[in-house]
Amino acid sequence: MSVEKTGKSPGRWRVFHDKFVVEERYMSVQDRRNLYRIAVGLMIVGAVLFFSILAGVLQHGGLTAGDEPVRTWLLTLRSEPLTTVMIILAIIFGPVALPIIILVVTVAWGLLAKHAWRPLLLAGAMLTGVILAQIIGRTIGRQRPPVDLMLFGADFTFSFPSGHVLGACDFLLVTAFLIASRRHNRASAVVAFVVAGVGIFFAAVSRLYLGYHWLTDALASLSISFVILGGVIALDTWRTARIRGEQITGTLSKADTAQA
Repeated sequence: MSVEKTGKSPGRWRVFHDKFVVEERYMSVQDRRNLYRIAVGLMIVGAVLFFSILAGVLQHGGLTAGDEPVRTWLLTLRSEPLTTVMIILAIIFGPVALPIIILVVTVAWGLLAKHAWRPLLLAGAMLTGVILAQIIGRTIGRQRPPVDLMLFGADFTFSFPSGHVLGACDFLLVTAFLIASRRHNRASAVVAFVVAGVGIFFAAVSRLYLGYHWLTDALASLSISFVILGGVIALDTWRTARIRGEQITGTLSKADTAQA
């Protein structure tokens, strides 16, 4: 019997089971096709950009030609107030604060939402980014800018790609998509990705300003995040996007129930 008829709340096992029932949603054939196109486009752009940067890093040419001029220019902008702001940003997007923020958001989202599909996607994307950053960083072994110009303590780990920037990109871009994709309002999607873009910009600039990364380190992180975001969009669309008449194996999300 339903909750409405019995007046009783569902049992704990039922609530736990429902958490892992994937939310499905109706959309037009064209909208679903567009999502797949965006996903593939992001992965292609991300891969091309990444390997272009990587080629430059390995051959000491190409896009890396902009690394030293950008670093030199940022040195001229250094001031005590600006350095304080950049250190605060570095802490927020750093290896301690950002994982805590991500953990709190993911756990809270998973507990409060009826379905845990989107929080799990976010967690999976973040874990993928961490693994890729570690593998690529150790494989390429690129040295960081001079240690004596670092403003927040010496760092002797590898520079390429920037783990801070990759973490910020993955968290902000994937979260923006997972939220905006359930809204029937293009303005909300634009706002979500603009906010994500601003956050990514400040995360990248803070790492370059403080002297821990080259410009191409940050660009490589963004390119990897494009590939991860494309994968998330493709997976989410494949598992949740349904055309009317197709079989529904889970339950429709709240956003689409009224239109079902």
